[in-house]
Amino acid sequence: MKQEQIQSVSRLMEEFAVPRKVLVTTHQGPDGDAMGASLAVYLFLKKQGHDVSVATPNDYPDFLQWLPGNDSVFNYMKQKPLVEQLVSEAEYIFHIDYNHIKRSADMTKSLSRAKAIRILIDHHIDPSIPVKYLFSDVEASSSCELLFQILQLWDEQMMDLDIATCIYTGIMTDTGCFAYRSATPLTFEIASKLLAIGVDRGTIYDNVYNDYSASRMRLMGYCLNKKMEVFPEYKTAFISLTLEEQEQYDFVSGDSEGFVNLPLSIKGIRFTAFFLEKDGKIKISFRSKGYFSVNDFARKHFSGGGHLNAAGGESTKKMDAAIQEFRDLLPLYSDELNRS
Repeated sequence: MKQEQIQSVSRLMEEFAVPRKVLVTTHQGPDGDAMGASLAVYLFLKKQGHDVSVATPNDYPDFLQWLPGNDSVFNYMKQKPLVEQLVSEAEYIFHIDYNHIKRSADMTKSLSRAKAIRILIDHHIDPSIPVKYLFSDVEASSSCELLFQILQLWDEQMMDLDIATCIYTGIMTDTGCFAYRSATPLTFEIASKLLAIGVDRGTIYDNVYNDYSASRMRLMGYCLNKKMEVFPEYKTAFISLTLEEQEQYDFVSGDSEGFVNLPLSIKGIRFTAFFLEKDGKIKISFRSKGYFSVNDFARKHFSGGGHLNAAGGESTKKMDAAIQEFRDLLPLYSDELNRS
């Protein structure tokens, strides 16, 4: 950690020497890193005697709802008045795993009006939320990796098995089970420390990756068989899924998790996209291998962003038009994709 961040931890320790009323928030459609980090902060501060709540903008996948502390999470989409009350009453608000306030979706207006002292813990580029305490590291594999370093400085003795389990889950999911380029020697060092605490990596893996419904497996087969398009000349492939198709397979939140990665298993493919019709828009996930920046691609063309090899965006066009826009862009990136 940078020296200024170490100093920030010291100041936080002083401010949290007395009980505080705290709200922990994360981004829309929270993933394993977002929920792991949010619940780890919740459990840590709860052990210290603070009045802590966690709020998400909307639903998150069933395969994350076994995490310690999950029963204490409030859902803005389903509990709006209660969450808005928590926002207005909070002395401190944690912004976990998101860099722009708009990524909190329907919670944005409420969070923007909040008078609380703000703390950001994130690993995405260009954080723009005005905060008193900024913990941002784009070199970190995950927000959970950064959070581990913060909590270790804050009070290492508070790091129990439940907190370690949440943090390990976030690191595991955001690194693709430690396969992505973002996993560094420090990532493995932290994972080793978490395992030493007693984390059961086999059970965590099963809970996240081996606990899907039969309909979700059939949906994956359908996507690979009927909805995957491959462009070998551009080393690119994509999958799309409409609302009608989702209904046919009893789609629930999280069922398409990881679908964007599936075409990367094809020999020669270096760039993939997944188009999902949702909330009147087309949500798009991008992944890449090598040095093709999906972050730049998403920012330039689809109002998004993220990391070098993993990013997201959206389109307000209809599905066919959004896909055609994507197809039309590929020739412009032919040289770069073939060099990647």
